[in-house]
Amino acid sequence: MHSEAGTILAINGSERVGGNTDHAIAYAGRLIAERGAILRTIQLREHRISPCSPCGDCNSRTVPCQLDDDVPALVEQMTNADGLIYAAPVHGFGLAHLMQVFIERAGVGYLRFTRPLADKVGGIIVTGRRYSDSSVHNQIVNNLLLNRMILVGSGFPVLLRNTTGTPGLTDPEGIDALERMVHRMLDMVQLLKRHQRVDGDPVLPRRDRNERVPRPRRNESAQTRGDIENVH
Repeated sequence: MHSEAGTILAINGSERVGGNTDHAIAYAGRLIAERGAILRTIQLREHRISPCSPCGDCNSRTVPCQLDDDVPALVEQMTNADGLIYAAPVHGFGLAHLMQVFIERAGVGYLRFTRPLADKVGGIIVTGRRYSDSSVHNQIVNNLLLNRMILVGSGFPVLLRNTTGTPGLTDPEGIDALERMVHRMLDMVQLLKRHQRVDGDPVLPRRDRNERVPRPRRNESAQTRGDIENVH
């Protein structure tokens, strides 16, 4: 079931049931429901996700990964959503391993062939105690940009810090950033849907399939060639 107001898919990369990341996604879900939209959540901890194998042909193969796990079905859910929220904690000064394994397998094994997440609205939630949350956020930003998603600026990044030892939302600035991000995501989703209904075409044209396929270059103009010749 899809909502005219938008369907957002949260990908939860936390191993801990009831932890800070779960609380953050639940709060986002309440905000999304208030706008008449739908939040669905993939709990990576509940799925069979194999780490990349030593086959070594990821960069040369022309067909999706052959490892038998739940990743293809999860990628299909991502492709069907209007927007995606990647939510993960900081572990060992880096991205929690569940999310790390997933973005590697989904990206190299499936998404890189046709970039099916292009022009979907993306958001990021990072939970942590104190350190390295901005580095983890930057890593996920790069992954979303690689997949040609739309990141809607909404103020500060959603970095939710909790030093109490008890899971919960204890960071007022982080909560404010989360609220702003969710509303901006929904605003953009609804704008894109409205454009599609009126024009029948996507807002951003798909000029190429992926970054590995060379794009045709326009011929140099006579003026450009003349400028080069004058330099020499």
